[in-house]
Amino acid sequence: MITGRVNPDKTLESQGITGLESVHYNYLEPALIELALQRGEGKLGKGGTFLVTTGKHTGRSPKDKFVVRSASVEPTIWWDNNAPMTEAAFDQLHADMLDHLKGGDVVVQDLFGGADPAHRLDVRVVAELAWHGLFIRHLLRRPSADELANFDPEYTIINCPSFSADPEKHGCRSETVIAMNFDKKIILIGGTAYAGENKKSVFTLLNYLLPEKGVMPMHCSANHAPGNPADTAIFFGLSGTGKTTLSADPSRTLIGDDEHGWSERGSFNFEGGCYAKTINLSKEAEPEIYDTTEKFGTVIENMVFDPETLELDFEDDSLTANMRCAYPLHYISNASDTALGGHPKNIIMLTCDAFGVLPPIARLTPSQAMYHFLSGFTSKVAGTERGVTEPEPTFSTCFGAPFMPRRPEVYGKLLQDKIAKHNATCWLVNTGWTGGAYGTGSRMPIRATRALLTAALDGSLNKGTFRKDPNFGFEVPATAHGVADILLDPRRTWDDTAAYDAQAEKLVQMFADNFEQYLPHIDADVRDAAIG
Repeated sequence: MITGRVNPDKTLESQGITGLESVHYNYLEPALIELALQRGEGKLGKGGTFLVTTGKHTGRSPKDKFVVRSASVEPTIWWDNNAPMTEAAFDQLHADMLDHLKGGDVVVQDLFGGADPAHRLDVRVVAELAWHGLFIRHLLRRPSADELANFDPEYTIINCPSFSADPEKHGCRSETVIAMNFDKKIILIGGTAYAGENKKSVFTLLNYLLPEKGVMPMHCSANHAPGNPADTAIFFGLSGTGKTTLSADPSRTLIGDDEHGWSERGSFNFEGGCYAKTINLSKEAEPEIYDTTEKFGTVIENMVFDPETLELDFEDDSLTANMRCAYPLHYISNASDTALGGHPKNIIMLTCDAFGVLPPIARLTPSQAMYHFLSGFTSKVAGTERGVTEPEPTFSTCFGAPFMPRRPEVYGKLLQDKIAKHNATCWLVNTGWTGGAYGTGSRMPIRATRALLTAALDGSLNKGTFRKDPNFGFEVPATAHGVADILLDPRRTWDDTAAYDAQAEKLVQMFADNFEQYLPHIDADVRDAAIG
């Protein structure tokens, strides 16, 4: 049985997917929720939200992600970061997964990855769970009725949580598998109900495809000045650095909170929605995101709630600390209607330095920007993980190593070239510690961070006086309106300057040791930035 709207020439049968009991094409949100409730996949929450748990997988499974190793992609995949799967193993996995689905029901969503029509990807998501259809309908971009009638899927994702892979038979690691075949344009996801695998699979696809077109894919948030997309800013940052919080500025227009591209035409959001963490979310600190947790269709994932009142508990992390909500971008009042921006005028690289060495803001040359982009530095702190007794550096290249199919220098060079061509100003912003390392110093005042960002984005900071940092060579403002001068010089904030010097030397060496892996692959100017 076929229900819903679909291009009649592009049904699943035309792709060789047969034997299904029912196929529900491109249902809208109310129909998806109704179907999910009929199947018992979750519960209706306050305001018409959908409450769901994902079982043992409450986050991504990066060790279970594979790329098919074929002759066409062999030279271009970063194999040190992407586990290979043979073509034969993938074919067996594909056949077994389709056989597993026979006689069952699936939902199909035909969607776009990318707000720029010149660079978007037509993606078909075939999901065993109706709420996965609702999730991905929020997170990707929804075609118009006319676009849907002529939709021709370029890539197809088949997601089957009830399927268990066989490592010996399918060439994988466990019963969970995410397998990407760039030749056949198919992604297979099995053994996990965590919805984020759908979203990040599309991001990984775009990370592979777009660089060949000269488009820079970025794991970043973005905003622009009201009514002025030419004044666009992008924010790179790993978890805990403030990427979502600092880009969600009510005085600017939000382009998106996680994934973007930078083309010859400007910047654009890959997504049509947001996938926000909800642990300790408060109405006072982030009112608009909080309000989405009671809006129709929002997917509430792995949150504890009162069985009678359906009130959500934002502090109970007994299911997972990675509790989330997924909602369409238009639920945020200052979100862009087009999800398009200009060429970034300012590029912000966020880091949480628990060593207390980095200044609250620094201006980077294009070569230094590539160095810090490839480094992707932040830090874990004592108490966050068992066995961590002092700050530990974390380096995730390009601020998103798990989603990078190509070598990181490919993305770094693209970014460096675009910065130079469009004369973007690059800033390194430390939201971590000052006055000492974690345990001795204090967290960088959020008021100071916001003041520095405001000055950077309105251009006033660029006009001031700068000094050269003796440790990393970048430029640090000597003064900034509304910020104490002492805060801008981290060495002065320490009571023991000798201890600061020792900590700085230690951090510089950590950067150098990590960066050695890139030295054979980079140009001389970046190599100079790395060593001096």
